[in-house]
Amino acid sequence: MIRLLGYFFGVAIMIGLLAAAGVAMFVGHLAKDLPDYEVLASYEPPVTTRIHASDGALMGEFARERRLYLPIQAVPDRLKAAFLSAEDKNFYKHPGIDVSGLFRAAINNLRTGSKQGASTITQQVAKNFLLTSDQTYERKIKEMLLSFRIEQAYSKDRILELYVNEIYFGLGAYGVAGAALTYFDKSVNELTLAEAAYLAALPKGPNNYHPFRHAERALERRNWVIDQMVDNGYATREEGAKAKSEPLGVNLRRRNNYLFAGEYFTEEVRREIIARYGQDALYEGGLSVRTTLDPQMQVIARKAMQRGLIRYDTLRGYRGPKDQIDASGDWGIPLGKIKPLDDVPEWQLAVVLDSAKEGVTIGLQPSRESSGELSDQRDRGFISADDMKWALRHVVNGERVKANAPDGVLKAGDVIYVEKKEDGDGYLLRQPPGVSGGMVVMDPHTGRVLAMVGGFSYSQSEFNRATQAMRQPGSAFKPIVYAAALDNGYTPASVIMDGPITITIGNQVWTPKNYDGKAAGPSTLRSGIERSRNLMTVRLANDMGMKTVSEYAERFGVYDKLPPHIAMSLGSGETTVMRMVSAYSVMANGGRQIKPSLIDRIQDRYGKTVFRHDERGCEGCSAQDWENQPEPELVDNAEQVLDPMTAYQITSMMEGVVQRGTATILKDLNRPIAGKTGTTNDEKDAWFIGFTPNLVAGLYIGFDQPQPLGKGTTGGGLAAPIFKEFVADALKDTPVVDFQVPAGMKLIPIDRKTGMQASKGDPNMIVEAFKPGTGPADSYWVIGMDSGAQPSGEALSPAAKQVIDGGGGGLY
Repeated sequence: MIRLLGYFFGVAIMIGLLAAAGVAMFVGHLAKDLPDYEVLASYEPPVTTRIHASDGALMGEFARERRLYLPIQAVPDRLKAAFLSAEDKNFYKHPGIDVSGLFRAAINNLRTGSKQGASTITQQVAKNFLLTSDQTYERKIKEMLLSFRIEQAYSKDRILELYVNEIYFGLGAYGVAGAALTYFDKSVNELTLAEAAYLAALPKGPNNYHPFRHAERALERRNWVIDQMVDNGYATREEGAKAKSEPLGVNLRRRNNYLFAGEYFTEEVRREIIARYGQDALYEGGLSVRTTLDPQMQVIARKAMQRGLIRYDTLRGYRGPKDQIDASGDWGIPLGKIKPLDDVPEWQLAVVLDSAKEGVTIGLQPSRESSGELSDQRDRGFISADDMKWALRHVVNGERVKANAPDGVLKAGDVIYVEKKEDGDGYLLRQPPGVSGGMVVMDPHTGRVLAMVGGFSYSQSEFNRATQAMRQPGSAFKPIVYAAALDNGYTPASVIMDGPITITIGNQVWTPKNYDGKAAGPSTLRSGIERSRNLMTVRLANDMGMKTVSEYAERFGVYDKLPPHIAMSLGSGETTVMRMVSAYSVMANGGRQIKPSLIDRIQDRYGKTVFRHDERGCEGCSAQDWENQPEPELVDNAEQVLDPMTAYQITSMMEGVVQRGTATILKDLNRPIAGKTGTTNDEKDAWFIGFTPNLVAGLYIGFDQPQPLGKGTTGGGLAAPIFKEFVADALKDTPVVDFQVPAGMKLIPIDRKTGMQASKGDPNMIVEAFKPGTGPADSYWVIGMDSGAQPSGEALSPAAKQVIDGGGGGLY
């Protein structure tokens, strides 16, 4: 019997040895195919790129995986405790595998037939970074082997850091920092005990504990984590009880754009980052981008532009409702399905419930809960007949008709936009303008773009009219022509004939006209620009040569290449608002070339600066100690593209546009402003670009598919008021600063009609700026007394031909 037992014992030992050898060979085989765990040392996860305004406000985030990488030292102890309690309470004690946890899971699996895991945080790191998620024993063994090796190679803190930054929390959020922002719109340091516990509950199955679809289950799992934290000594019983009594409190964060009114600017920066570094850098590189945007100025520019567009649009009448729904039942449900203009929060969608002579009863679009569900509340409002008089002129089948009362314009079921009145008593009828435009505000000394309006609403149209729309600047281009002349021997007092001129171009004869169809006779350059005289501009361009005009237009950055056709002198070439504002900045800053920029600085994920817009040199700025040396000076290395004295002369002449010319609407701002109106042929675009010593702003208004704005519409009547509203608000708390007169410039009184030196008491006297060696003419001489000219015989561009065919009479 003993011999038999010994025999069986020997056989068992042999089987055990063979089994052990087989397991060892199997494990050894798996170990050979293990991935290289050393890649964890150089781990760089996809990280969110964040774009900030100049004051640090967050404008937007771009990522494929919304993640902000946090070093373990930046993770609060309470948040660490929540994850350890939920996932691996023995993390700081085990060698990578929790043996007791394995036994518990194995027994439970045998008893229930389930596949419950017992993965430690280290094992989860091994799986998430180096292995697949297959639920096989082979993958599990590899996971264990890797865990041992990872524990030997890295510290516990490093492993925990990798874990909390890599895991997925649902709702597109990766890593604990991204999850805190996504679920609670907070930084990790602001999380409460209950919030930290909920985040720790999510990695087990984000969809299973969705805060709205599975709120009850999510609450149970969160409370379990809180209990574990109490049992493990990370929170007191009282703290745990208080935390468990709190609701989930999820406050989902809005995506993409966060800074009000900055959508067009943010999108322009996004495109620039992609062009500069590529899409992977934007969506995975974790860049920190500090832009030039001034949030306050942006809001002011947006308001001025929107009000101007609405002002023009309402004068043309009402074009009808946005949509039609059934308003007989619960109108809130179909109304809630219609997308509003998200970036125009002043407006709400509403449905007409009843329309009468006295006014219109409306139902307002219900709000949405944090879960995204439509609110059960149904609010109503009223639009009085007096508040929608402008809409009585409305369009029916393409024709304008006049209604006698609101019930002739709106009917039940019409979906409309409304805005609450400032006094809170009732609503105003609104409609998105059919006309659009673009606006840019810039610092002329640095080229920093402070504000940008690309249209009425980014939700309505993402096309950026400030940077992408190619439009004819019309007479807003004339200062470039006059600056070229002043830089090449002419003076502001030079006299040019403002009279009929006929120009033969090949087989075509062009007879341009002034906007008013009249001619003023001999006039000074100053008068020509103040009153925006087409005939004088054409004569001036012809006299000095269009090649010179083209050269200066390219030097100022208005065009890359301007064909030297005489019609181009009236601004018939297409360009953008951004380019025109940049060109005026040259005149505003003393003739130095500027590079417009939306970005001040870009830093990589480690904080290293990889781009900086400011290229000025600064010797002595990096001195380690102060030894009574003078303060360092910034050296402006920008190219001088215009004589500083010329820049002052053209600026002074454009001040005259405001004081006596086509933009006198700005005169009562009572501060030095230089600028120029622009109206293109057939009044298709209305422009104004102006500047103070420290700010340049320019805009145009026009239809996206160019069509006349209306007979008599001018840049002075349509665009200049928007500029005025912007400047009045943007500069209201800033001191009045005069334009600086360059050293050596001579200021001489002249007769503003003849350009000759004025005698004492002359009622037409004006003080004019002259360069050294120049001055008023000693004898009266008029440039361009001839009636015709023969410029370059090059083929006409379509834009130039359009101006010639149109007579050039609409440019003002």
